[in-house]
Amino acid sequence: MTKIDTQEKLRAIYGAPLEVAVSKCLSALDPHCKHFIDLAPFAVISSADSSGDADVSPRGDGPGFIKVLDDNTILMPDRPGNNRVDTLANIVENPKVGMLFFVPGINETLRVNGVAEIRTDPELLALFADTPKPPVTVIKVTVEEAFLHCAKSLMRSKLWDASAQIDRKTLPTLGKMIKDQTAANFEVGTQEEADKYFAASIAERG
Repeated sequence: MTKIDTQEKLRAIYGAPLEVAVSKCLSALDPHCKHFIDLAPFAVISSADSSGDADVSPRGDGPGFIKVLDDNTILMPDRPGNNRVDTLANIVENPKVGMLFFVPGINETLRVNGVAEIRTDPELLALFADTPKPPVTVIKVTVEEAFLHCAKSLMRSKLWDASAQIDRKTLPTLGKMIKDQTAANFEVGTQEEADKYFAASIAERG
């Protein structure tokens, strides 16, 4: 096997990128990007610490839960959780982040790269007054690059195709899997009980 460890070796295999793939990269959010973010109820944010150890975190709420402040600024609320704060801890050390936005039923995605900071400004927190529970902090991202990603990956995966959905019973409950992984001693309930617990947690804490 041959390790591809230089840009030259990489380009020798893949060739130059398509012109449109390069030219579609924007340095600010245009109306299409803003509309996509406004429709998205789900996004993932990637980060890395000062050593380069990477993490990716899923985030979700109602459509438009991530706010567009201006052409180069978006605001992501950080809700109460298990207090691991992996993303936030990484941002403190290394502010570079990447984001991927999803809209149910739409096979295209939106990619955003930029520089993040953690804010507790009352005026920024107040922008999320339309949600049931206020965020603890706001992740403010200064957009450096934004571009729409083609539909092929979601089409291949059939992510939105109901016929491709997996029966939840195919996997054990989250509690069962974590108990097996950690050997922790706690009561494992049913999937229905787990769903009720998380629904109650969302209603109580956001």
